[in-house]
Amino acid sequence: MLIGGNKEKVIANMRAAAERGDLNCKVETDDPVLSPEEREKIVRHYLDNYKTLGYRFCNVCARALTDTATRWLNRDTRIEGLENIKEIHGGAIVTSNHFSPLDNTAVRKAMNRAGYRRLFIVSQETNLAMKGWIGFLMNHEDIIPLVNHSEYLRKYFGPMIRERLRHGDAILIYPEQEMWFHYRKPRPPKRGAYYYAAVNRVPVISCFVEIRDLPGKENEEFHKTRYVMHILKPVYPDPDKSVRENSREMMRQDYQQKAEAYEHAYGKKLTYDFKTEDIAGWIPG
Repeated sequence: MLIGGNKEKVIANMRAAAERGDLNCKVETDDPVLSPEEREKIVRHYLDNYKTLGYRFCNVCARALTDTATRWLNRDTRIEGLENIKEIHGGAIVTSNHFSPLDNTAVRKAMNRAGYRRLFIVSQETNLAMKGWIGFLMNHEDIIPLVNHSEYLRKYFGPMIRERLRHGDAILIYPEQEMWFHYRKPRPPKRGAYYYAAVNRVPVISCFVEIRDLPGKENEEFHKTRYVMHILKPVYPDPDKSVRENSREMMRQDYQQKAEAYEHAYGKKLTYDFKTEDIAGWIPG
C-alpha cells in the first residue's frame, strides 16, 4: 500500500541528495511547512491534550485502528531474528530504516511478537499538522513529538522518553531522521536514539527491513512489495562508559549491523552510488 501521489520529484530529490552525500536530508515534497509560531502552537495543543480523558478515549480508538492496519498491511511480512531479543523484557529503544509512512507497522508487528503491548514512535512535530485519518493517528496514537529546541527536549521530551521506558515500553526512534521513500539502503544514523538509550541505560533493539519486489503492480510507478523484518543483535550500553562514549559506540555498532544485514539480504556491497534498484518496486518512466 502506497501513500501519496506521484513520486518522481521525491526520487529525483533522493538521487541528488545521495550524489552530494547528504543522506539525512528531507526529500519529501508534501510535508507540512510550519512557522516557529505554528510549531509552538501545535505542540502546546498536543501537550495540553495529552493527559485528558478525551485524548485517552481517542488513543484507545487510534491504537485499535493501528493494530488492525498492522495485521492487514503485514499479513505477508516475515519476521526473522526474534530469538536475538528473547532476553529483553523491559523498556528499549528500537531503531529501523525509514522508507515509508507505514514501515512502523512492520516494527510494531515484530515488537508485538516479542511481547511488547505498545510501541511508541518519536515523530517530528510537523507531522501533528497532517490532515485526515493520518492526522488523527498522529495526534492520538502512541506518538512522542520531537521538537529541536533545547528547553523542550529537557523539559518534555526527555521525561516522556524516560516515563515510557520505565513502563517497560518499546520506543521507535528513526536514527536516519528523514524518510526516503522505498529506499532499500540503511543510511548513516544520527546520535539521538543512542543518546536516549545510553542515558536511560536501556538496550537498542536493532532492526532492518528488507523490501522484496513482487510481480504485480501497485500503480503505474511501483510494483507491489513485501517486507522481511530482520531483528539483529541488541546493542547494550557499557556501564563503565560515559553517556557520550556509549552513544557513539552504540551508534557505530547499530549502523555496522544494518549495513551487514543489507549486504546479506541483497547480496551486494553497501555504497551510496544511486541506482534505479535502490528504490524498491520502482518502475522508471
